[in-house]
Amino acid sequence: MILAIAVSISIDALAVAFAYGTKKIKIPLLSLFIITLVCTAVIGIALLLGTALVHYLPETLLIWVSFLILFIIGLVKLFDSITKSIIRRYTQINKEIKLSVFNFKLVLHLYADPEAADADTSKCISAKEAVVLATSLSLDGFAVGIGAAIIGVNGWALVALTLFSGFAALLLGGWLGQTAAEKLRFNISWLAGAILICLAIIQVL
Repeated sequence: MILAIAVSISIDALAVAFAYGTKKIKIPLLSLFIITLVCTAVIGIALLLGTALVHYLPETLLIWVSFLILFIIGLVKLFDSITKSIIRRYTQINKEIKLSVFNFKLVLHLYADPEAADADTSKCISAKEAVVLATSLSLDGFAVGIGAAIIGVNGWALVALTLFSGFAALLLGGWLGQTAAEKLRFNISWLAGAILICLAIIQVL
């Protein structure tokens, strides 16, 4: 179960790195570390919050809370293209906007269109751009982390596995993108959604 959760969290990173690779946008080693560490830190915080909830909510309610979190995020990922088209429609922003992790509209915009993280069109993701990009990639992971804590997964194991799988996903995605044809496009966010929905259903069986 821990492996399935870690994989579902890392799929977005793989897809984003692939997209960057096809557009010849580089993610330097420092930016790779920043993205991985920020995403993992968010998962860690979510696990702590989820663990705290366990002490205050009855077990039956916790099962359904976990189910709803995983199922809803799973549906969002399953219908990824529809979700992101809606977000794009309402978060059109100027490329000159100042990058800030506190700019929630920008974070949502990058969630729908991660390639926009290269705000200065330098074909390279800077450390500052990496922080904002990582924040957008963490939106789903935060909710999933809370759900994972509620169902009682080993938090330390999940954090360690997410750290490894996230970094590996970025490296693999970038390599695949650079070696693939420019016209090749694929959307695997639905796979993350399918995994999360299956995990949600398992909780109530």
